[in-house]
Amino acid sequence: MTMTSTDAAALLQDAADRIADIPRPELQILLRRAALRLRNATTVSMEDDVDEVLGDLASELGLTREDVMRHIIREWMEKNSFLSDTRIASRTDGDD
Repeated sequence: MTMTSTDAAALLQDAADRIADIPRPELQILLRRAALRLRNATTVSMEDDVDEVLGDLASELGLTREDVMRHIIREWMEKNSFLSDTRIASRTDGDD
């Protein structure tokens, strides 16, 4: 199960609320996860309704939100001739 930004924020908030009670190794894990999420963060933000649908679709397909966004953007660009459809090209190249 992947951790969402909301999950990560809740864990960090909980840790901050009980900092004196958290064992050092657990705190290190939380901080490393937070650092990793920040390092890999994207700057794309969506309206709440779009973000919810992306999250639901990602869950349904077993993909990350970012993978779903990449797929949608690629499909749109290919269908609107901004990008050549490399999948079709690779299938037809072998048909010579």
